[in-house]
This record gives sequence, C-alpha cells and structure tokens, in this order.
Amino acid sequence: MLLKNKTVCLVGGSGFIGRALVEKLARAGTRITVLTRNAVRAKNLKPMGDVGQITIISGDALQDTDLERVMLSADYVVNLIGIFHPSGKQNFENAQAELPQRISHIAKSLNTKKIVQISAIGADLNSNSIYQKTKAEGERNLLRSSPNSTILRPSIVFGPGDGFFDRFAKLSMVAPALPLLGGGKTKFQPIFVGDVADSILYCLTNKQTDGQIYELGGPTIYTFEELLTYILKVIDKKRILLPVPLFAMKFPAALMSILPNPPITLDQLRMFNTDNVVSENMANITSLSITPQPIEAHVPVYLNCYRQGGKFTQS
Repeated sequence: MLLKNKTVCLVGGSGFIGRALVEKLARAGTRITVLTRNAVRAKNLKPMGDVGQITIISGDALQDTDLERVMLSADYVVNLIGIFHPSGKQNFENAQAELPQRISHIAKSLNTKKIVQISAIGADLNSNSIYQKTKAEGERNLLRSSPNSTILRPSIVFGPGDGFFDRFAKLSMVAPALPLLGGGKTKFQPIFVGDVADSILYCLTNKQTDGQIYELGGPTIYTFEELLTYILKVIDKKRILLPVPLFAMKFPAALMSILPNPPITLDQLRMFNTDNVVSENMANITSLSITPQPIEAHVPVYLNCYRQGGKFTQS
C-alpha cells in the first residue's frame, strides 16, 4: 500500500466521515493524527488501529498553533471540517472559507505532500446559501494556494449514524407525519460513507487527481419524497408525508436557528431550492476507479433498530 507507514493528519477527524476514514487508513497501515475539539470524546477511534497508530489531539482548528502541532509530521492532510450553522467561535467564514487556505500555508511550511478537501455538491460562489458559498470560497482559496490539492464534493452521505436516514427514522418513531419540504421534489444522490473514505484514500496518492474537483454521488438519484418513502418502508412504519412549501418554513426555521443544534436553519432551507446531484460536466466517483454502493446494500441493516422486532421481524 502506498500509504503504509505514512502519516495522515485529519483536521476534524472525529465526525461521521472521519470515523470511516480512520478505520480504512488504519487497515492500510497508515499512522493517523486526528485534530478534534475533545480528544476524550473521540477515544472510540483508538481501537480501530494498533497501539500507537492513532494519535488524537484536542485543539482548535481556528488556531494556527494547534494546526501546526497536529500537522507537524504529516505526509498528507485531509480537511473534513464543515458546519451547517455557526456555533461558538466557528462561523461559515472562518470554518469553511478561510480554514483551507490556512491549512495550505502551514502545509507548505512543513513540506506536506498533499491536501484533500471535503467540500459539498452545490458549492457555488454565487449561491444564496452561505454554506454553499463559503464551501466554494474554501475550494478557491485552497487551489490558489496549493494547486496540487484535490477537492471532493459528496452529495448526502449515508451510513450507520448518519444525519439523514438515521435522523428521519428516529423522527418517524415519534412524529405522526414527516415534512415534505418544497413538496419533496428536490433530488439527491446519496453516497455511502465507505465510498467517500475510499475516494479520499485514492486521491491522497494518485497524482492524476492533483488540482481536480470530483463530485461524489451514488448509483441512483432520488427525490426527497422517494427517500422518505423508502425509510418508512424499511422500518415498516406508516406515516403521513405532509407537503410543506419552503416559504411556509421560513419563520419556523428562523426560530429554530437560535437552538444549539437546530433541526433546520434558514440557510439549509435555501439549499432545497437546488438539486443535490452530480453535475454532468464534472468528474465523478467512477473517475477514481470506485463503483458506488446503493442505499439498499446498507440502509436496511442499520435501520433495523427502528423496526419492531429488528432484523428478525417476519415479513
């Protein structure tokens, strides 16, 4: 393996994608350094590797001293940080637009070989969504500073504990109806978290990916309504799918935005105005020699816990 005995630094590596990536890097024989806000909470990453293989460091990615400390011996860096709403000192500008360039400047001073940046489908300098606009600004700033970097833009990422299938399955356990935002017509192309992790590994050591942007989507495009219908079928629940116009959600979303972890924000509402699918004119996951896995291969397995009787239920 090209990554064996190399050191990969993950900035924000204790999250959903980070956990899948740590596991795959560990299997590849890579030394892994993870920068996270709370190393104690990320201790579940340690058993994924051998003794001493995974180092978890508490720190603030907004502080250059903390970035330098975690990147000091890294051959490669993966930036996984992204936020859907401001929290504490983190906001869209410093966490998404400015951070990639700061990582680049530090990487240059340490002679780091390459940076892989996780962005998102929909990243656009002209977007009305602050999330999508600052994602695009981060991409631009990184490629200007480190032209050999690679950008990966996934659609919604699924896997155990994800923020979509798992989240709506939980909601369906207590809610009599699920909201079809914008009538449920917005399209998505869900990508398996393991495929995203494999894409990162491929890009770290393949020079043909230098300076490129790839959009990552699964094999099938679904409407929001089709995805909610699928979730209810998998967990064997009957719930009303209630169409809700986006304009009718503006006031509730504005109110919920003040919560520490809002279920939806005004900015996320704006993103429902555009489909979240791979563009025809963009390189995609098949360019990385990866065949994306369908939701049917994984979602029923980890949603069994929401089904009465679990996986042993008689059909």
